[in-house]
Amino acid sequence: MPSRPTLAQFARHLRTNQTDCEHLLWQRLRSRQIANLKFRRQFPCPPFVLDFYCVELRLAIELDGGQHYETAGVLHDRRRSNFLSQQGIEVVRFSNLEVLQQMDDVLEQIIRIAAERKMPSP
Repeated sequence: MPSRPTLAQFARHLRTNQTDCEHLLWQRLRSRQIANLKFRRQFPCPPFVLDFYCVELRLAIELDGGQHYETAGVLHDRRRSNFLSQQGIEVVRFSNLEVLQQMDDVLEQIIRIAAERKMPSP
């Protein structure tokens, strides 16, 4: 009986088998191209793996395909986001369609959210 992969092994598998939309967004996030922020892709954050994560801002970016809009997917994503929020991680979700059709808008939203997270609280 094969053993279950560790979270790190699963994340590595996801990085080598990324979706087209993940690849497109990664090409824009990598190498500090957005607001000089370092993003990591398929970042293990037990018990989850985050699509993209900026450690500095504690900001996760998740891309959602069709399964995320079914009842089970919506409930899972809500529980996941609540858990991550309790860890101090803000989760921002974009649909695959937004990435494909409105990449500039997606990047602008990421820049705006990053600027808000960088500002000290009053």
